[in-house]
Amino acid sequence: MEMGSPLESLFHGLPKYLESVCLIMICFLGTLSCRFTIEAVLYSPFPRSRFSIIGSGRPLRQRGKDTSITIGEERNENIFLDKRGKWRVSNPKKLSRKRGGSLRGRGWKYGSGFVDGVFPVLSPMAQQILKFVQRESDAAKIWASLDTLPPTHNLWDDLINTSVQLRLNKQWDPIVSVCEWILYKSSFHPDVLCYNLLIDAYGQKLQHKKAESVYLQLLEAQCIPTEDTYALLLRAYCTCGLLEKCEAVLTEMRKNGTPPGAVVYNAYMDGLLKGRNTVKAVEIFQRMKSDRCRPSTDTYTMMINLYGKANQSATALKVFDEMKTEKCKPNICTYTALINAFARDGLCEKAEEIFEELQEAGHEPDVYAYNALMEAYSRAGFPFGSYEIFTLMQHMGCEPDRASYNIMVDAFGRAGLHEESEAVFEELKQQGMTPTMKSHMLLLSAYSKAGNIPKCELIMNQMHKSGLKPDTFALNSMLNAYGRVGRFEKMEEVLTAMENSRLEGDISTYNILINIYGRAGFLSRVEELFQSLTSRGLKADVVTWTSKMSAYARKKQYKKCLEIFEEMIDAGCYPDGGTAKVLLASCTADEQIEQVTTVIRSIHKEARNVFDI
Repeated sequence: MEMGSPLESLFHGLPKYLESVCLIMICFLGTLSCRFTIEAVLYSPFPRSRFSIIGSGRPLRQRGKDTSITIGEERNENIFLDKRGKWRVSNPKKLSRKRGGSLRGRGWKYGSGFVDGVFPVLSPMAQQILKFVQRESDAAKIWASLDTLPPTHNLWDDLINTSVQLRLNKQWDPIVSVCEWILYKSSFHPDVLCYNLLIDAYGQKLQHKKAESVYLQLLEAQCIPTEDTYALLLRAYCTCGLLEKCEAVLTEMRKNGTPPGAVVYNAYMDGLLKGRNTVKAVEIFQRMKSDRCRPSTDTYTMMINLYGKANQSATALKVFDEMKTEKCKPNICTYTALINAFARDGLCEKAEEIFEELQEAGHEPDVYAYNALMEAYSRAGFPFGSYEIFTLMQHMGCEPDRASYNIMVDAFGRAGLHEESEAVFEELKQQGMTPTMKSHMLLLSAYSKAGNIPKCELIMNQMHKSGLKPDTFALNSMLNAYGRVGRFEKMEEVLTAMENSRLEGDISTYNILINIYGRAGFLSRVEELFQSLTSRGLKADVVTWTSKMSAYARKKQYKKCLEIFEEMIDAGCYPDGGTAKVLLASCTADEQIEQVTTVIRSIHKEARNVFDI
């Protein structure tokens, strides 16, 4: 060895094996020094900038990304020391194309777009197959083309990878074509992954009988079903409302000695929630815990979403606290679901607390988290607070999506700032995004509340020119706009157009009509509309009852209001704060006020003991 460098002079005279050990130690110390450098950057003594939010005294912390740290961490994760003592670099995205790294024989995680956590890496042949099956809709032509390919191991990998990619794209018909060819036409012996993909595709297409047939073929082929198989079959039944068959799946699992796990219960609850059977979903969650099955992060996230959508943010927070008590680590989706729960109730300060907790847990807020926080300030009536979050997310390098702009359009519209709402709408188009039906509806709602009829009609015309057909929400906004300015004939024209078209009015449609006619004093029309709900298959909600009651409260008809209130309770509809205000407005004597106060208090005490979502 020549004495060419200080490092070589240091090792001069040492045995070869000691030189190797010293080199490894120096590399290890170098890695530690990089880590210490990173820690020094993370814990810099310089203060970070803070952004205060209008409407709340709690500041939001800035958590930016350091690209140098990210690159360094990625390098450290991809560099490893092999058994021979040599440093090597791995590329996880290429593992699935190496020997033993294909998707053949692997398990399949239900509910995620991944197969065993590995992205499907498509070979050139797989990419051609993918493009062909996406373009071709005739299953016979797809089968004929696949018949021409030689049945090799590589083809099997390509077909499975293609099917998984199709599942990521939610393209169920091509999955059926490819997997059915494997089952019925090819010489391949399908594994459980192929059956699972086909069961999932049929379940998504609401074809539960075909999904059940594939499951029976799996058993006939002596292929052992996995927990994912049962989960997908159960969700197929659940989506079609066949709860008895769902219970039969759980019973069969127990008979086979495989008690349902978190994956199966999550699939059951997910199917129930998609079918809007929330009461049964809560029941399954409680049964899951009583069966000593540990709920997963996805389980708790679904329950937080459930309570959030039911405007029960306090219960959602209890589930979140239970999750942490059970040592189940929340992910960014869990935090976002809880922020959304507080957003729906307009509790912006609580939403901000959870947003900060999300950051403290080491998560980088994504566009969904920022959107949830923006929604919280919008619902609370702080549009400029939402706009500050909107500006902050861009400053932090998180690009707003179409939903972000829609939230800002709605935030300004709720506050009556229709000009600012339209400015955001125009900015959405300037960013190269196409406004959706919801974008137009939110802007229409903003001008509807302002009673600006010409602008509302202009937006409707723009929707027609864009090829968007107005839905019930858009027509409801027009009903509200015409009603606010007393143009009842135009309002009736819109209602007639809805009845003559395929669009059916929802309960919000009749709530608007009852409220407007009640304000104008047309009691007979109010009664006529209310009585027509049953024949239209609609059920009066708290807004409907309160609007009807308000019509009589304006006439100071206290006894009639009390009768309507009693009918409301008998119908199983519980009053809210607006109902109490209307009842009190109908009172003309102190005795009546005292009576109403007593009744409202007793009803709320009973309602606390009733679990209704």
